[in-house]
Amino acid sequence: MPTETLAHRLGTTTHVSPLLMKARRLGLRVPEDLCTLAVQRGCRHYWQGTEPEGELVPQAKLSNAELALALLTIAAPYDPHMIRCGAAMLSASGNDPATLACLAAWERSEAVVRYVAECGSGYEPENPFWSELLGLLPPALPPKPGVLPHPTRFVAMNGYERGVGRKITTEWQRPQKRPAA
Repeated sequence: MPTETLAHRLGTTTHVSPLLMKARRLGLRVPEDLCTLAVQRGCRHYWQGTEPEGELVPQAKLSNAELALALLTIAAPYDPHMIRCGAAMLSASGNDPATLACLAAWERSEAVVRYVAECGSGYEPENPFWSELLGLLPPALPPKPGVLPHPTRFVAMNGYERGVGRKITTEWQRPQKRPAA
């Protein structure tokens, strides 16, 4: 039985993804290794404890922007965990909004990227990255309810702040570089 794609869940047509084909050519198992690679590149909040230490594919061969869109493509199997990893990788330091918008069009995933960017803009309204990315994406209808993760799944929430007491604080999840040993 074929795996259900994100496109199917969204009620649209699945296509052949250039980025998933590239990932396979690089020796990655799709979709399993894509989340592993996101963890290796700094998405420590999705760490399972089973990821190999060395990076599966260097950024020179598969950029963070390409990894983000490979995780968010509508051609991928439907997996909310994969979408959350893609949302984190989308906002990786150094990602160019114009490149992301181009890759989103290439992957026919503008609606998914727009949804993530709108969520990011809601949690980080002062971050110009989100408004620039949204400005480069075409308008899109909101996705079917319940298909994409709730916006709170893209952030870390803390219910206690030292010295302040009970206060909800949120932080957008994005890759963090490993501290130097």
